Order: sequence, then C-alpha cells, then structure tokens
Amino acid sequence: MDVKIEESWKELLKEEFEKPYFSELISFVKNEYATTRIYPPGKLIFNAFNHCPADNTKVVILGQDPYHGPGQAHGLCFSVPEGIEQPPSLQNIFKEIHDDLGTPVPASGNLERWSDQGVLLLNATLTVRAHQAGSHQNKGWETFTDAVIRAIAEKKEHLVFLLWGSYAQRKGAFINTNRHLVLKCVHPSPLSANRGGWFGNHQFSRTNQYLQEHGLKPIEW
Repeated sequence: MDVKIEESWKELLKEEFEKPYFSELISFVKNEYATTRIYPPGKLIFNAFNHCPADNTKVVILGQDPYHGPGQAHGLCFSVPEGIEQPPSLQNIFKEIHDDLGTPVPASGNLERWSDQGVLLLNATLTVRAHQAGSHQNKGWETFTDAVIRAIAEKKEHLVFLLWGSYAQRKGAFINTNRHLVLKCVHPSPLSANRGGWFGNHQFSRTNQYLQEHGLKPIEW
C-alpha cells in the first residue's frame, strides 16, 4: 500500500503497511471521512511523522485521541493550529515548562516547532469523529502506533519517551529502559494535574539533560 508519509517512516514501517489489519483500518477511515465529519483533515493524519522524520526523532510524547472539536486537531498530540485557543492540558504543559526552564508561556499552541526539532507527537489513535472522543479506538490505529513505537525504539538509542498518564504508560510498557530514558508522570489534564504530580515533574529539563549527556542537541521547549 502506498501510504503518503515521510520517506524514512515509509521505509521503517513498510512491512506494517502490507498487513491485513492496516488495509482494514484504511478502508474504515476512508469510509468515515466520506460519510461523517472526521478530525484531523485527511491530509494531516500523518502530520506528526511528516514534521519529525524517523531519522531525526529524539523525543516521543504519547497522546491518546486527536482533539474532537472544530479546528483543533492537526495531527500532533496536544498541539493546536495557530489562532486556536490552547486546551487546558496544553496550558498545563506550558506552565510546567515555564516553571521548569523559565521560558515564557507562548501565545500559540502550535507545537510544530517541537516536531521540527525531533519531538514525535504521537497519538495512539490518529483519527476521531467530531465531538465523539474515542470513536476510532479499537479499529487498528493502536496496533499501528504500537508498531511505530517498537520500530523507533529498536532502530535508535538514547530516545526520551514521555509517558503522561496511565494510558500512555501502559502503551509504552515494553520500551527498553536500559536503551532509552522513559519518564512517567500523571497526565497534564486539569483533573489529573491538580491532584499533584504534574507540576514540578521537571521532565523537560531532565529530557534536555539526557540528550546533552548523549551528545544530542537539547529541545527548545
């Protein structure tokens, strides 16, 4: 199957694209786009991969579903396009970065600038029906994104995986912690973050310290 995705990912995942589940998934997704409102726009389904080639990936952040409100989802977990109000989880991410590194809170919630530096912003499910959270779960996306994590973790060394909340931690449970840095904490959503464990986690400075220790350029968060 000819999937329109960045070339280093196409090469890394070529066997996955030929598996029966992936053909079934694509048929389901195409039908959904043809019959109802689906986010993100079809051309942005693989946006996270196109902004962050496999060869450039240094950090992986795992999300769950794309945003399901109008104009929010553009293929990068936690990110929203220019001009869209920052969702609460993203606001808490920026607050922690400010407290951790002293950088000002940005006006824009567009995280393409992270992706372009080597941060793979990967949702477990890459599509969703408008206003129906979880509507495309258990259709095959999770199998695909598990394969993505496994492929990149096996290909590379000294990646940083940021696993926020129990869902992401379960999904990343197989990652070799002798080969990569795995940082876990609660999800940045207000419900979780306000219970404690999100603010003061210093995951962004710890990420940069690890990258620098292994001769890699830190992320400008």
